Amino acid sequence: MNHVVGTLFIGLLGALLAAGIVLAWRHYHPAEGGDEEGGDDAAEYLSMMIALLYALLLGLALVSVWELRGEAGTHTSNEAGALHQITVLAEGMPAPQKQRIEVLAERYATHVVQDEWPELDEKRPLGASGWALLRQLRAVSAAPPDATPAQEVTSLELLGQLSTLDEARRGREAVAEDTLSPLLWAGLAVGAVLSFCIVFFFGVGHGWSHLVMVMGMVGLTVFLGLLIHYLATPFGEVMGVQPDPFTRYFPQAATAGS
Repeated sequence: MNHVVGTLFIGLLGALLAAGIVLAWRHYHPAEGGDEEGGDDAAEYLSMMIALLYALLLGLALVSVWELRGEAGTHTSNEAGALHQITVLAEGMPAPQKQRIEVLAERYATHVVQDEWPELDEKRPLGASGWALLRQLRAVSAAPPDATPAQEVTSLELLGQLSTLDEARRGREAVAEDTLSPLLWAGLAVGAVLSFCIVFFFGVGHGWSHLVMVMGMVGLTVFLGLLIHYLATPFGEVMGVQPDPFTRYFPQAATAGS
């Protein structure tokens, strides 16, 4: 909630700053009578084109980061679901093996929630500990020498869920390291400055309606920029995916080690 309030405050601050600049411009550059009738047709056309292109650029960036967050949520849900299914399938294995699988699954969930999620927020690659736990799970899920036909089938199903978990884990790591192109960030910054400069080169009127429109434009641009920034970190604290699927299936993972 604090981040949301901070975002709104920054947007409001930007709008007020824009209003102050417009008022100062009006004071030191009073409009002449001919300017009230409108600007040049070519300037109006170019300003509309710039605004349209910048809107398309904002839309492209927003869709890109939103899809990135969606992929992060899908990989997390698939990984946690596969881990939960492993504990369910373990019921069909011998008691000692079932207990080892459940212990390893709990350790894996705890490691993901407590250790890996802060690394994902900072876009660091996952360490070797999680992969080691996954290898231990795969080893302990193999059918014992004296397994019954039903236990052999259960072991194959366990290995299938482990493959799903492995794939989802790799996808989660790849999404965490992905980000919005620096070139696109530069385009967003340049477009914002250019769109704001249009206000002073074309159509700066004296009406209060114009002042409100300028404040709205700047405030909305700042808000969308911060929204894209937060969504560009798919596992971030503000608007990123949280390890809720893991803590839902393994509640002890949220409190272990705290």
